[in-house]
Amino acid sequence: MRTAIGTAKNPALKTPFTVLLTVLATLLGLLALGTLTPARAATATPATSASASASAATGLHISNGRLLEGNGNDFVMRGVNHAHTWYPSQTKSLADIKATGANTVRVVLSDGYRWSKNSPEDVAAVIAQCKANRLICVLEVHDTTGYGEDSAAGTLDHAADYWISLKSVLAGQENYVVINIGNEPWGNTNPAGWTAPTTAAIKKLRAAGFAHTIMVDAPNWGQDWQGVMRDNAQAVYNADSTGNLIFSIHMYSVFNTAAKVTDYLNAFVSARLPLVIGEFGGPADQYGDPDEDTMMASAERLKLGYIAWSWSGNTDPILDLTIGFDPTHLSSWGERIFHGANGIAQTSREATVYGGTAADTQAPTTPGTPTASAVTGTSVTLRWTASTDNVAVTGYDVVRLSAGTETAVASSTTNTVSVTGLSASTAYTFAVYARDAAGNRSARSATVSVTTAKGGTTPGVGCSVGYHVVGEWPGGFQGEITIRNTGTTAINGWTLGFAFANGQTVTNMWGGTPTQTGGSVSVVPASYTSTIAANGSVTVGFTGNQSGTNAAPTAFTLSGAGCTVA
Repeated sequence: MRTAIGTAKNPALKTPFTVLLTVLATLLGLLALGTLTPARAATATPATSASASASAATGLHISNGRLLEGNGNDFVMRGVNHAHTWYPSQTKSLADIKATGANTVRVVLSDGYRWSKNSPEDVAAVIAQCKANRLICVLEVHDTTGYGEDSAAGTLDHAADYWISLKSVLAGQENYVVINIGNEPWGNTNPAGWTAPTTAAIKKLRAAGFAHTIMVDAPNWGQDWQGVMRDNAQAVYNADSTGNLIFSIHMYSVFNTAAKVTDYLNAFVSARLPLVIGEFGGPADQYGDPDEDTMMASAERLKLGYIAWSWSGNTDPILDLTIGFDPTHLSSWGERIFHGANGIAQTSREATVYGGTAADTQAPTTPGTPTASAVTGTSVTLRWTASTDNVAVTGYDVVRLSAGTETAVASSTTNTVSVTGLSASTAYTFAVYARDAAGNRSARSATVSVTTAKGGTTPGVGCSVGYHVVGEWPGGFQGEITIRNTGTTAINGWTLGFAFANGQTVTNMWGGTPTQTGGSVSVVPASYTSTIAANGSVTVGFTGNQSGTNAAPTAFTLSGAGCTVA
């Protein structure tokens, strides 16, 4: 959820007064995050208990700042949050999440303080579903969200008691289950108060005999914009007698620049303290525009886990990865998470506890030399002879070479890809790597050089556009635009044009970037909606202002060519 504004991730909505208070706190947070002193954690030394724990580990555990499986293999979470406690009938969701390539699911539960308690039988069934679908299961109590600021929130101590009541269900599941004590267990009011109850809850679970990896969320609605978790992480870690503790940061609109993202993540990595991005969002809203590209790229570079919010069912639907729990209907946010750069399909590796075989150390064969086609001023299509592997090739990484350096530009699960975002009349050199599920990477292919055309994008001939209003409220509305390529070749790069007739204005958009002059709107794509395959489609969503009459646009153009109105 976008916890910088304190909105609950459930069917209930915050009151306007509460939202106003949390908006003010968030604005202060955006300023404060950029002026915080360097993290004390960055200069700390790792707790000695971590190595002791690693030697006696029977399941998932922490060693030298890394999350490892019981067999010592590094495990990097790539997953999705699922709101099980509010949608208990959506039992197929875990299988659908696994089908995206995810290796982890974070499951929302309730300890009964705020919502209906999930029973031991229900939790046991969730764990069984996780194991059946070969997912690592992060279980979290959601009732603690925003404690100290949200009067309805429960305490970490109450959550700890709930976990203890589930001990018979959780015992023996250390290879498969991580216990996230409480979601975002402190609001923006006196966040320094987070440290003592967090430490106490950890000690209470250890005293009760839990050996699982424990995950703790940050204060400030999970976003830690005042640095309380960051600055006290070493002391909290040292308080765990087993050293089997991982910290979770939630990244939404507070983390709206690359520097804020990388500074925070690097503070933990430099201190050899374990960290995961336990929730994050990408679509912009009125509170800011999270830098999800840097979050995902940095997590991959630093080999940190990330878990996107959330599968479906949000009251703020721009954060739904799927529409109506339908895995065949991904939102633009879902497309970004599952199929975009550094996304789940590209980077997820299944936990070896489910494999039962020796580690795969053999790299795929070298891909064939790429060939270039469909060259425009901003894009080129590359194709190469596929690689082979002793197990299976899972994807390809395309790089651009310049002055002896490589820059990743695209990824694909097949032996063809469209590279977009290029400059007109410019020479480029590309090459390809193959990779397998174990992360083995082939030698680099031979290169291909291509010079882009003088200018322009692929014309939008053969297109249809569907426009509908998802919901309306006094003074505002949410819309969705589906652009379909009805032609026989891919559209690489586009500009959508349309006009409002009743004074409507776009306030926020995801899947594209709008420019509006009067009633006329022009939209250019996000990186993950730039290419529209033949007979394929992309979806752009937005929120807007309206004053009563809210007629749909009657005509659309794509890169200057008219489209059929669907």
